[in-house]
Amino acid sequence: MSRVRYEQGKLPAMTSERMAELKVLAQQADASIDYSDIPPLDAAAWQSAVQNPFYRPNKTHTTVRVDADVLVWLKSQGKGYQTRLNAILRQAMLKDVHKA
Repeated sequence: MSRVRYEQGKLPAMTSERMAELKVLAQQADASIDYSDIPPLDAAAWQSAVQNPFYRPNKTHTTVRVDADVLVWLKSQGKGYQTRLNAILRQAMLKDVHKA
């Protein structure tokens, strides 16, 4: 095995030789993969894990009807009420997803 560095956006052409090599690799059973050079991940390894700082979920434009007093409360906390509403909904969603 050899290592080759490529510049982003300047990848080599996909030759028939490369296609054949990828096809052979795709047909190999997962059990035949040698992981001996990769340390195992245990619970301790995940303790310091963080979400990708570049992750941005897709936003969807929608219309939502909320009670007037709820909207007044959200807006009374300053700029960014839509972001706060999204955070509240996300927290409720994650709580529901993780309880199952």
